Amino acid sequence: MYTAALTIAVVASLETLLNIQAVDKLDPQQRTSPPSRELLAQGIGNVTSGLIGGLPVTSVIVRSSVNVMAGGKTKRSAIIHGILLLVAVPLIPTWLNKIPLSSLAAILLVTGVKLASPALVKQMWSEGRSQFLPFVVTVVAIVLTDLLTGILIGLATAVGFILHSNMRHPMRRLVEKHLGGDVLHIELTNQVSFLNRAALSHALSEAPANGHVLIDAQHTDYIDPDVLDLIRDFKDLSAPARHIEVSLVGFKAKYQFEDQIQYLDYSTRELQKSLTPRQVLQILKDGNERFRSGHRLTRDLVRQIRATADRQHPLAVVLSCIDSRTPAEIIFDLGMGDIFSIRIAGNVIGPQILASAEYGCAVAGAKLILVVGHTHCGAVTTAVKLACSAQTAASATGCDHLGSIVTDIQSSIDPTACLDLQEGEQGRFDALINTVTRQNVQRAVESFRWHSCSLDKLVPDQRIAIVGALYQSP
Repeated sequence: MYTAALTIAVVASLETLLNIQAVDKLDPQQRTSPPSRELLAQGIGNVTSGLIGGLPVTSVIVRSSVNVMAGGKTKRSAIIHGILLLVAVPLIPTWLNKIPLSSLAAILLVTGVKLASPALVKQMWSEGRSQFLPFVVTVVAIVLTDLLTGILIGLATAVGFILHSNMRHPMRRLVEKHLGGDVLHIELTNQVSFLNRAALSHALSEAPANGHVLIDAQHTDYIDPDVLDLIRDFKDLSAPARHIEVSLVGFKAKYQFEDQIQYLDYSTRELQKSLTPRQVLQILKDGNERFRSGHRLTRDLVRQIRATADRQHPLAVVLSCIDSRTPAEIIFDLGMGDIFSIRIAGNVIGPQILASAEYGCAVAGAKLILVVGHTHCGAVTTAVKLACSAQTAASATGCDHLGSIVTDIQSSIDPTACLDLQEGEQGRFDALINTVTRQNVQRAVESFRWHSCSLDKLVPDQRIAIVGALYQSP
């Protein structure tokens, strides 16, 4: 009796959970049914039904889908449905028994085909083997056995795929190029079980001597105690013996690990002095590549704030546009204190810009001046449009002081560029803007040396370099 009761309870609960998920997808308003509330109501109903000698209560896809297709939208539809059943069973049982079972079976088949349509099979196939095979195994097992057995077989199959995936990909391992040197970044997965111990042990054993290792648990919900012992032994015993500095980040308090960053991830005076302008330029290029690929470095910003609170040693001075889509620290993947950032519309050069650059290089010790223009620049576009329409900035925009920026950018425009430009030729107009943007960046690079003797003297001695770049805006 207990076995039968447990089986019915499990089957009814699973059927209800599966049913409400299916019906939520059928709902035109795409509402979500609370599973806990559904099971609580079902439990109360089953206790009541059992006390009066009734059958088990469960949510069924046929009644639910018929309700949806009939236009039911509120809880009243389920109540009315129940009342109709309550009235029909005692009053017209003879007529109900005259309904052919084949007709009822046909309704079930039609409903089943709609829920497991070829489109659903195609969707599961497109999601890959790890999704498609458990789906097929579950369907076949339910057909060949029963609902409970089929779901348990499907669940075991899905768990097998999850364990296999975790064993193959227990972590993400990459080498980050920080200012202080290369760091082996080991990013743990969401669930780190004893099955992942061997793979993690192998990764830690391959860490280069005299290097840095960052173990990242920011996206991890569970770590097996055996794996925690492995990490603790590596940090306290193996790593010191091989002169490896170990950094930890993201570990929960219950694991009794403190987050700490051991490697250098911000610019210091010693690092600034040791680098050449060419090396600083390469650092910025590498940072932009990380930004483009989505593999930005792991940084401890709080630590950087404290370390640079009373001193700063910038590697470069970056002159960029005020455009909200081109923050230099982000597109070059830099930390706090790594650069002096100067921003002005159109990258134009004026006395204040020159003074800031001179201070950054001659006083603060920056090794590079980088002028960053960008496509789809609003300032350049405005300057070109005004040049081709012979309007002033004040009359066209209502901005009293925009003229100085526009006039400076228009110095980079070929006077004959607008002559052959016909109205509506968007492609040629866009090409002209890109050309002017490049010429404006080149002109800004040259202006630093033309208008600043201080900066011009630093270039021949290779104390600084002045270069330009063009950022491709989305």
